[in-house]
Amino acid sequence: MAYQPGEVGLAVKRLQYRHHRALSQALAPLGLSLVQWDTLRHLHRKPDASLHDLAVLTFQTDQSFGSLATRMADRGLIERVPGPGRAVRHQLTPEGARLRAAGQEAVDAVIQSSFSALTPTQLDQLGDLLTLALGPDPTA
Repeated sequence: MAYQPGEVGLAVKRLQYRHHRALSQALAPLGLSLVQWDTLRHLHRKPDASLHDLAVLTFQTDQSFGSLATRMADRGLIERVPGPGRAVRHQLTPEGARLRAAGQEAVDAVIQSSFSALTPTQLDQLGDLLTLALGPDPTA
C-alpha cells in the first residue's frame, strides 16, 4: 500500500494519543500525571537542567512548567536548589526518585505492549524511519 504523508502523520498522531491515554492510566495509581512523570524522568537523566530546559523537554512553556514545578515541590517530589547566579535548579527528592522508578516500570509495560506486534527488525526500521523524518533535534 502506498501511504500519503498525511495518512502517516495521522497514524503517528493516533499512536501518540493512544500512548498518552494508556500511560496516563498506568501512572494514575501512583498519583502521577504523564507530565509529572516525564519531569521526574528528565530530572533523573539531566539533574542540572534549568527550568527552561525542563520546560522544553516536557513540551511546555516556561510559565506552565514553573507552575508544575511548584506543585511538584509542594508534593515533595522535587526540590528547588540554588544554581549558578540567580538560577534555580530542581532535583528529585527520595519520593520523586521512587515514583520515577515505579512509573518507569508502568511506562515500559505500556510501550512494550504497544509495539509487541512488530518484530525486532521492524521495530528497528520504524525507529530509523522516525529518526530520519525528525531530522536533527537541537534539544536532544
